[in-house]
Amino acid sequence: MRIRCRSEGARRLALGGLFVLALAGCREAREAPLPPVGAAKMELEQAACTARGGQWLAEGAARFCLDRTRDGGEACRTSADCEGKCLARSMTCSPVQPLVGCNEIVTSAGLRVSECVN
Repeated sequence: MRIRCRSEGARRLALGGLFVLALAGCREAREAPLPPVGAAKMELEQAACTARGGQWLAEGAARFCLDRTRDGGEACRTSADCEGKCLARSMTCSPVQPLVGCNEIVTSAGLRVSECVN
């Protein structure tokens, strides 16, 4: 009895079948959607602001959320003691953040400074 080796064609067919199976598991890579910009981003930020209890303000070209702090009015020695800022005149934590305008605060390092936020 004579032993025969597989033909080259059968080997190619088997390799081709494996290649097709390997490709079947591949999918087209999808890129992540781009984050919203412009008016769409502002709408999302405004909705998030009001949902957490903040106040949406529009002053001139500026748009921002004014959040109430949990420790507003409590005594402080530095801004490290507060969620917001430590107000230098009253030595109490700010009731809101960010503090808009110019305010005397005590920094987390204990320095008394004027901070202006427009």
